[in-house]
Amino acid sequence: MTVNPRNDSLFAALRAAFPADLDATAIETTAPDGTPLYYTWRDIDRASSRIANLLAALGLPGGSRVAVQVEKSVEAMLLYLATLRAGYVFLPLNTAYQSAEIEYFIGNAEPAVVVCMPGNFGWVSKIAFTAGTRHVFTLGENRDGSLLERAAYHADTHEVARKGADDLAAILYTSGTTGRSKGAMLTHGNLLSNAVMLNEYWGWRQGDVLIHALPIFHVHGLFVAIHAALLGGSKMIWLAKFDPKAVIAALPRATVFMGVPTLYVRMLGEGALTRDAASHMRLFISGSAPLLIETFRDWQERTGHTILERYGMSETIMLTSNPYSADARHGGQDERRGGTVGFPLPGVGLRVVGDDGQALPVGETGNIQVRGANVFKGYWRMPEKTAEEFTQDGWFKTGDVGVVDERGYVRIVGRSKDLIISGGYNVYPAEVEGYINELPGVAESALVGVPHPDFGEVGVAVLIAKPGAVLQPDAIVAALKARLANFKIPKKCFVVAELPRNTMGKVQKNLLREQYKGLFA
Repeated sequence: MTVNPRNDSLFAALRAAFPADLDATAIETTAPDGTPLYYTWRDIDRASSRIANLLAALGLPGGSRVAVQVEKSVEAMLLYLATLRAGYVFLPLNTAYQSAEIEYFIGNAEPAVVVCMPGNFGWVSKIAFTAGTRHVFTLGENRDGSLLERAAYHADTHEVARKGADDLAAILYTSGTTGRSKGAMLTHGNLLSNAVMLNEYWGWRQGDVLIHALPIFHVHGLFVAIHAALLGGSKMIWLAKFDPKAVIAALPRATVFMGVPTLYVRMLGEGALTRDAASHMRLFISGSAPLLIETFRDWQERTGHTILERYGMSETIMLTSNPYSADARHGGQDERRGGTVGFPLPGVGLRVVGDDGQALPVGETGNIQVRGANVFKGYWRMPEKTAEEFTQDGWFKTGDVGVVDERGYVRIVGRSKDLIISGGYNVYPAEVEGYINELPGVAESALVGVPHPDFGEVGVAVLIAKPGAVLQPDAIVAALKARLANFKIPKKCFVVAELPRNTMGKVQKNLLREQYKGLFA
């Protein structure tokens, strides 16, 4: 794909990739009342122009932030595109955030524009106006709200704002599991370089159709999925919310699906998921949380497809990927390996270092550091934190712990903050969880460290049982003692109905640590 050399705007590149037939269907979706809706490429161009013209008419300073907390809709995506088009900075906010969180984000980012759900206008506008935001609009799920009402009065053509590769395009606030949430600043160059590379690496081709079932306040759904489809000139089958039955019904009309592990597990629970149902599909991609090897194998058996697992972060977009096809750079013998996140992507540097910052030999577990054109500009208004998270030679400290094998495959062991140091020994939760998950009747597990008077920290295992299975905590611990060194054995084991998760399906271990921190007090 050729990018316009005179304008490094992400939107300019996306618009240049639209197909010649602008009246072809770009998005197929369903209104809340069940009515089918179709958007052409011309619709995307014209609607994003109207919203971009509305934003431009507000007389906003350069670099203004547009904070958005709305339910998923095609119009919400158009607002994102319009923000890029007009040259402002998009700030997506999780729809689960409550007033105290929104107050922090608006106070920290100081957006010039806030867009919220109509039902939240009362309290959101009060927070925004108090913080100095001058413009608050609403956008509803049913193509309603003041944003679209105002945009309807503006022209449906718009000249794309000129932007450099280093200009800010978006700010994504990290989950804030420890300390204050940090705003990762992503540039037009960060996003565009990663999108162009992924389209090539994942073999994007003419005629591809993407099933979009992810939320769009997160890297996975907002950047990876949407950019891939738009750069490929590919139609999207757009689901406002994930529904396993709806996804499976759409498989015969699609070629690509991107999901988090929880979505694959839920689809495996549907009898309609068969090899025949998935026969038209080209690629299934998983990320945002670890994919259990059991899910990986079950999917292979049920559908005949091997899920491609990849690894990325809010600060870096995508970093590694299992191969789409055999790669000559690795001897042409590559395969998609369960339990790994594949190889560093082209243009991405990845190294594993010890606590002293020195590179570790192949096969040794350590801290993952990365660099490349996809790595973010820094944390919004946190220069000290930004400096702290980069090495002197320019590598970003991901906070993830991993290992690279002799073939170059990367395996994520866990987060450095999840590391348990028990009696002076390092315990990596992902390793212990792997053994627990292999035990009969275990659906999933999470190991967290909690304070202990003798050992400093010890592991506590929290498990979910498979349907119909009865798990005995003492039996779980006994089974592990035959497989693992004693310092890795959980001191307590609990069986629960479900594990706490965020909206992307990641287990929230910080909540588990808080829940069980007093066990050995």
